[in-house]
This record gives sequence, structure tokens and C-alpha cells, in this order.
Amino acid sequence: MLNRDEAGRRLGALFGAGKLVTILLILVVLSLIFGVFGTIGTGNVGVRTTLGVVTPEPVSPGVYAKWPFISSVDEFSAKEISIDLNDLKPKAKDNLSLREVDVTVYYRTEGAKVPGLQIKYANQSIRAPEGRYYLPAHDLVLRVARNHIYEEVAKVDSLIMHTRREELAGQVLQNMQNELDRTDPGVFKITRVVVRAVVTDPSIEESIRAAVANQKKLEAMAVQTEIAKKEADIRVTEARGIAESNRIISGSLTREYLQHEANQALLRFADKGNSNTVVVPANMSITPLINTPQPPHK
Repeated sequence: MLNRDEAGRRLGALFGAGKLVTILLILVVLSLIFGVFGTIGTGNVGVRTTLGVVTPEPVSPGVYAKWPFISSVDEFSAKEISIDLNDLKPKAKDNLSLREVDVTVYYRTEGAKVPGLQIKYANQSIRAPEGRYYLPAHDLVLRVARNHIYEEVAKVDSLIMHTRREELAGQVLQNMQNELDRTDPGVFKITRVVVRAVVTDPSIEESIRAAVANQKKLEAMAVQTEIAKKEADIRVTEARGIAESNRIISGSLTREYLQHEANQALLRFADKGNSNTVVVPANMSITPLINTPQPPHK
């Protein structure tokens, strides 16, 4: 049997334990209500602000704690971010405006330097479409991209703009990276630039089609000219062959050969028996005189 004092102590301890559990539950509920704890997603970083002052060190991915009403933690993407620039109407080198240029720029920021970006460019970040985190220095990168797109388009004639998309993208990427490295070294990385569409004015399109048609015509004429040249070369080669053959033949007609051929002809003529007299001059260059009998008169 417990005495009265022992029972009182146990009862007090029981109530004390229950009170402690209650307090803990209340603290947990308050923490959930006022956001004492939070999480940062993989590939992102947090920027802590305490009484209006940004902490230079980023908050790592995972669970974090903060003081209610005193500090806050905003999540920022440190992964690749895409910016779509649509319906741009820059002027080309020939001072003709394009109807539409669509470009997508991909960039990434160094996670450890995101808090510094927030200090330097506080109003340049925007909330992601998903709404849970922010895109660091988004408007800054967009403005830099737009400027360099206009600058590079102004260096190319509108008639050939559609053939320079890859070159245009590469130059925009290089120029953007150079500018961002000058203002914020080691912070930004422009990973890709894609020129998705280049649509010219209808009058320019007609000029392009005419230029392409003329180019095809020139190519066809060049092929015909090449064929004619080859045929002429063949005829020249054939003529040279004939001339060389004639030269060889004429070189082989010696005096002795001609005498031999004349003797053979006279022998064949004599074998026919239809002539009376053949006078062969001593100089074979003179045509022989042949006397043939006259047919009898009827």
C-alpha cells in the first residue's frame, strides 16, 4: 500500500509528464503554423533574410530552421533555367525589320553566389511558374540576351538571315557570357542559345524566293556550261587523234613504198588482159600512160 505522500508524488509526476507532452505538442503545432522549419529542394539553394539583412551563406538543400517573425528563407533555383524571348522584331543589316524572331536562352547560376545576387540585384529575380521557388537574376539575363540578339541581327542582311541561325545563336551566347563575366565573374553560365524561328516580312520572303530561283538557274547554267566544255574537249581530243593519225600515215608514205604500190597496181592491171600498151615513165611522180583498144565499129 502506498502512503499518502508517495501517492501524491506519483500523481504529481504523472501530471508533470503530461504537461511536458502538451507543451511539446503545442510547440510542434506552432512551428508548423508559423513555419519554423522548411525544406530546400535538391539542386536549389536558400537565401536567409534576418531582420532585413541577407545572410551571405546560402542555405543548403534539405531541412532548415528559422526564427518566426524574425527571419525568412526563400528558395532559389541553381539548376538550368530557360528564358523564352518571343515575337522580337529586330532590324537586319539592310535596315529591314523582321516580322518575328523567337529565341530561347538557357542559363545557370553558381549556387554559393545566389545570396550575393539577391543583394546586388534584389528586384531582378522572379517567381518560377510553379510558384515554389525563385529564378535568380532572371530579368537581368533576359535584358542582356535581348540586347545582344538585336545587335547580332543588325549585322546580317535579311535575305540570308534564315541561313545564319546557328551562327547567330553561337555569337549571342559568346557575347552574353562575356558581358556577364565582366559584371559578375564566375556567377553565370550561359549553357545554350537556340534560335527557334526567324520570320521575315512577306516582301523579303518574295525576294528570298526570287534569289533562290535565280541561284538555281545559275547553277543549271553552270552545269550546262561544264557539259559544253567537256563536249568541246572531246571534239578537240578527237581532232588531235585524227591529225596525229594523218601525220603517221603521211610519214609512212616513202618513195619506195609508193613505187611498190604502183608496181602492184600495174601487175593487177596487166593480169586483166584488157589493154595493149602501158608506158611507165622513169619518174613515178608522173602518171603512167595507158593505151586501151577501141571497141570495133558495128
